Amino acid sequence: MPGAHPRRTASPTARIWLCEGSAGSMTALPRGSTIGILGGGQLGRMLSVAAAQLGYRVCAFAPPGDNPAFETSASHTAAAYEDIAALSEFAALCDVITYEFENVPVESVSVLEQHAAVYPPRMALEVSQDRVREKTFLNDNGIATARWVSGSDSTVAAAEVSATGISYPGIVKTCRWGYDGKGQVKVSGEGDLHDAWTQLSGQSLIYEEFVPFSQEISVIAARGQDGSMAMYDPGENVHTQGILHTTTVPAGLSSHVAEQACATTQTILEALRYVGVIGVEFFVVQQDGCDMLRVNEFAPRVHNSGHWTLDACAISQFEQH
Repeated sequence: MPGAHPRRTASPTARIWLCEGSAGSMTALPRGSTIGILGGGQLGRMLSVAAAQLGYRVCAFAPPGDNPAFETSASHTAAAYEDIAALSEFAALCDVITYEFENVPVESVSVLEQHAAVYPPRMALEVSQDRVREKTFLNDNGIATARWVSGSDSTVAAAEVSATGISYPGIVKTCRWGYDGKGQVKVSGEGDLHDAWTQLSGQSLIYEEFVPFSQEISVIAARGQDGSMAMYDPGENVHTQGILHTTTVPAGLSSHVAEQACATTQTILEALRYVGVIGVEFFVVQQDGCDMLRVNEFAPRVHNSGHWTLDACAISQFEQH
């Protein structure tokens, strides 16, 4: 589960940016319908509260354990994500299904899709779960990221770093399952690269060149089935020990950079044919005397850096989702 609820600061000027999408039709979910949520954590709890306030019921699904979402949902299922029978019974109770964290097994979503619509789409889940696939997806869509390489072992990775002109320092990260600074090792040179590969051995790894950023920001956005989009003001994020500590809105960006962040987010939403709320994290960097953006990663769900929308906006990210 992502880190603790951060402190929120906001401005009376906080607003939602609206983007027109392609023409299409969309059937509203009738009040009283049941929304299934995969995951039992804090974001699922907050989604359950928002759903109830809008007149919907929530059925949460998560493995047995500490599941705060169970306390606020109308009903719940405690079972393993791999339990096909339990997934099928859960899906039969739901009119539509979503998820509150991105490490839900894709195979589980495939089972659920046989019984009910699942949003965000499975493609978004598959891309976000693997750093190599995520970076490839972003770069293929013309979106700049930190320069990176992957390799079957540290020797191959070091050779790729040398061949591509990527420099040190950087960070070795696990391709899957890492969050809040976990599964990451900082490296200052090739020797450290070998050590990091050994420390994180047994997993697929990626090396990312360090980005000398001046700010970290994020955009919380939503896209509907009809292609319409809405984006909240970008927020500036400060992390402590790898965990989000504060989000401040407005982020103190130039209008050009803010518009660039929203345009990049729109590109991601359209390329994924996304439905639901997304969080896109950016680094702001200086290039040729101008502020430019590099996407760090995206989360196909409501996002901790969007908690400020509960207090500052007429529609929170949870209601938006």
